[in-house]
Amino acid sequence: MTLTMAPRVRTLVLLLLAAACALLAGAGPASAHAAVTGSDPGQGAVVDKAPARISLTFSEQVAMSDDSLRVLDPEGKRVDTGKPSNVSGTTYAVPLHSGLPDGTYTVAYQVVSADSHPVAGAYTFSIGAPSKTSVSVSGQSADDGVVGWLYGFGRYVSYAGFIVMAGGAAFVLACWRRGSGVRPVQRFVVSGWVALTASTLALLLLRGSFTGTGKVADIFDLSLLGQVLQTKTGAALVSRLLLLAAAALFIAVLFGAYDKREDAQEKRDLTFGLSVGGVVVAAGLAASWAMSEHASVGLQAGIAMPVDVLHLLAVAAWLGGLGALLVALYRAPADTPVDRPAVRRFSRIAFGSVLTLIATGTYQSWRQLGSWSAFTDTRYGQLLLAKIGLVVVMVGVAWISRRWTGRLAEAAPVEAAAVREKERVGAGAESAGDVATADAGDKDAPAAGESDLDTASASDSDSDSAERPGAERAAQLARQQAARDAARQKRMRDADPNRFGLRRSVLAEAGIAVVLLAVTTVLTQTEPGRTEQEAKAASSSSASASSDTGASGALTLNMPFDTGGEDGKGIVTIDLDPARVGDNEMHVFVERPNGRAFDIPEVKVEFTLKAKDIGPLPVVPDHIATGHWSANGVQIPMAGDWQVDVTVRTSDIDEVTVSKNAQIG
Repeated sequence: MTLTMAPRVRTLVLLLLAAACALLAGAGPASAHAAVTGSDPGQGAVVDKAPARISLTFSEQVAMSDDSLRVLDPEGKRVDTGKPSNVSGTTYAVPLHSGLPDGTYTVAYQVVSADSHPVAGAYTFSIGAPSKTSVSVSGQSADDGVVGWLYGFGRYVSYAGFIVMAGGAAFVLACWRRGSGVRPVQRFVVSGWVALTASTLALLLLRGSFTGTGKVADIFDLSLLGQVLQTKTGAALVSRLLLLAAAALFIAVLFGAYDKREDAQEKRDLTFGLSVGGVVVAAGLAASWAMSEHASVGLQAGIAMPVDVLHLLAVAAWLGGLGALLVALYRAPADTPVDRPAVRRFSRIAFGSVLTLIATGTYQSWRQLGSWSAFTDTRYGQLLLAKIGLVVVMVGVAWISRRWTGRLAEAAPVEAAAVREKERVGAGAESAGDVATADAGDKDAPAAGESDLDTASASDSDSDSAERPGAERAAQLARQQAARDAARQKRMRDADPNRFGLRRSVLAEAGIAVVLLAVTTVLTQTEPGRTEQEAKAASSSSASASSDTGASGALTLNMPFDTGGEDGKGIVTIDLDPARVGDNEMHVFVERPNGRAFDIPEVKVEFTLKAKDIGPLPVVPDHIATGHWSANGVQIPMAGDWQVDVTVRTSDIDEVTVSKNAQIG
């Protein structure tokens, strides 16, 4: 069902949708929310002997299939055996064939992060010495661009459909309080339901290809669809479809039985019931996003999911209600224009929604960024700054709309008095016309004594033929008069400068909202600033993770950690100098993911030489300064491949041990 708009409104909306599509074109499946924070062997590492397995450590839990981790020899043949398995925490490994020859090997991975986004990539390591390899390390399918773009566009349409449906229905129920008599707004709400339903079905079909091969041909693969239905994202999409069935019933009652209620008490009862039911359905739909995306993983997930639901409901109430108001201002019939109380009620709801968005958005920003530097150093932070800028501009335009609303309210008493005066003058003129008509009727009346028989005969013969054309003529005149009245009311409505100003400002708000929604959709597909900074820190230290020896022979080990508690993520650095047999000086540094030093309650280090069954040799360093511990006289009894275990405790109950192997001596 389509919505007819004025030409200038339609043109502006099409232009804004084109801009939204351009923004979405840059968001493909490569935008991941989990990141590789470590690997064994490391990227670019050269090991003396073939490892028994390879392992990857991610910034969060990921979902794996049988082919998620592949190891390829220089000729492109697979050398991994068995299925990938979770060995500890967020570390996953796959076993390798024994006795692998020297050369460069490629590790390719394709997994799904806990917040539903695919993660793909590849890196190389070498056994003995590097060699040529025929394997590409892109880690991405050549045909994933189309599927990724379609999936991103489907997400945009689903967000837009939810906002239009939920916000438009809330506007009708809480502000305008009219139902079936307002056809344009009804079409607006129904179009949101149709868009959300269609996009949800499309996302279900696209999901298997989007997280797998990325091929268009796999979109209609029923086996992939069956796998999707067993995932968290698939369950969320199916739940959304079930809730949309309840939403359809809600819309039918809102624009049907609700408007037909004439008894005031019955209408109040129905309004209360619809309000409760509508909030429950809308909250359930919003939860279908929260339970499968950013809010469901990471820091404080139990708090983040309700906050995300509240954030989505506030967005729908503001932007969806704004769209309904725009349609009502431009397309409402002349005999049922949007009234001033409705505009003022929506203004109050929008103000409350903005306050809610500020509170929930601040919490979400802190949770996803974690530091001020992430605003400018990460793509997520840059997009968030753009979103904040658009919200500020939109709030400014909304303030102008509130001023127009105030002027409408001030003009209302004056206009009402003018209307009453016109009605009084019109009634007087109508009375005078009736008297004149009566006098003329008396002059034209037949004189007493004329032939009543002739008159009666003429009346009898013409009554049947004159009665039908007269009734049709009266009906035609009535329709013409109604059309003239409607046109006059429309001219009066359009000539109102206050209403015209409100329409223009609301149109500007709606235009900004379209772009804002596009930026938000891209933001949900972008790696959060926290994980991006952690990945950068891990990748920068991966080259020296095995053993970074310089002229002094010092050893530096960098190990990311996550205790799982509040403020539990960071990087611990071990400096061992001169990293030789005998006495050594050890320094331990603890930093946040953004590079700032911070203190923790306890840090312990152990050295183990498994090849000789030596250790673990415990070392408890002394606290020197913020984020800095030191120990002198650390004894290394013999040279070898030592395992360095660091235990980090960030609270009374949050503790984790991270390990690295290093050649000492």
